[in-house]
Amino acid sequence: MARFLSKDKLEGFEIYKYNSVDTSILSNYVMHPFWNWCVQFCPVWVAPNLLTFSGFLLTVLNFLLFSYYDFGFHALTEENITNDHIPNWVWAVTAINLFTAYTLDGIDGKQARRTGTSGPLGELFDHGLDSYSAVFIPTCLYSIFGRDEISPLRFFFIIWNIFINFYLTHWEKYNTGVMFLPWGYDFTMIGSCILLMVTSVTGPRAWHAPLPGGLSPGFLFELVLYFSAMLTSQTVILWNIYKSYRDGTGKMRPFAEAVRPLVPLAAFFVLSTVWALYSPTDVINRAPRIYYVLTGTIFSNINCRLIVSQMSNTRCEAFNGLVAVYGGVLMAVLLLQPSPMAELLLLSFLAIVCTAAHLHYGARVVQEMCEHFKIACFHIKPKTK
Repeated sequence: MARFLSKDKLEGFEIYKYNSVDTSILSNYVMHPFWNWCVQFCPVWVAPNLLTFSGFLLTVLNFLLFSYYDFGFHALTEENITNDHIPNWVWAVTAINLFTAYTLDGIDGKQARRTGTSGPLGELFDHGLDSYSAVFIPTCLYSIFGRDEISPLRFFFIIWNIFINFYLTHWEKYNTGVMFLPWGYDFTMIGSCILLMVTSVTGPRAWHAPLPGGLSPGFLFELVLYFSAMLTSQTVILWNIYKSYRDGTGKMRPFAEAVRPLVPLAAFFVLSTVWALYSPTDVINRAPRIYYVLTGTIFSNINCRLIVSQMSNTRCEAFNGLVAVYGGVLMAVLLLQPSPMAELLLLSFLAIVCTAAHLHYGARVVQEMCEHFKIACFHIKPKTK
């Protein structure tokens, strides 16, 4: 069976050391003290990766809950053509699940240090699953506003804004050798939990009241995400990379090598945007949830491959097989102009195939790392004397 991790990647993981900078006030003065208190109650036999995976599954559970009650994001529209309704308890449960997932994500590293099981697999596992949650978490928030406030196409670009910020953080580390933890992540997670919990009390209609100047809460939500990304993430990332070259503290890669990780992401952004804009049957409006999951799955695959290269200090791949398959299906759609049902079936089949391929990739990488380092992913092996 072909291996996903080459010898040079595994050797790179052997010498890898985690290096991060966290200047967030919320993280340092509120969340870390809270997580230090929480981790005391976690049994020492619980593997850190089990905490990470449990948190990820909670975000998937949230996504599935909203898929059941509001599959097409019609529940909060005036016409509500599907007659969907989201019970108040769903908002409360998803708020609790999200905060629990955020807490588990915050204590997994502390549990690793507490149990003496820190290593590259934990970071790769953590950040890899986070890259997948980047589609599950915001898609739940979309149900608060619905199609009347934000069209499926506009929300597609909101998701891409989140993807780009997440990816650029790892691209930054690929070039600087340092993970500069963004301020926006902690504020966004806490804000999302509060938004969901308040919605469980007031009902989602509270977020649809008109605001002065003809603005809507959905439009303000959109603006905040875009501007916070530019001010607290994108400009800071570019400055940190520039500074690492200026001071000679980074990897000092040539320009072509430094931007190489952006190639698969840029290609996928263009392809997914073309399908969203030029679909013969407007598939993003007919099946937005499937479209978002497909986009998030391929994004996670691209991101995971960057994380592997960044952590092993090896050359990042410019070609991604899932993007190539996506491009082939898109070309067939544009050339053949299929019927609405045929295009929907193509989209669904592609989502299933890409999900299976991505999960296989993730499982194999974890397995190969466990074999190489002689560790187990979900339980702590007793130390041999």
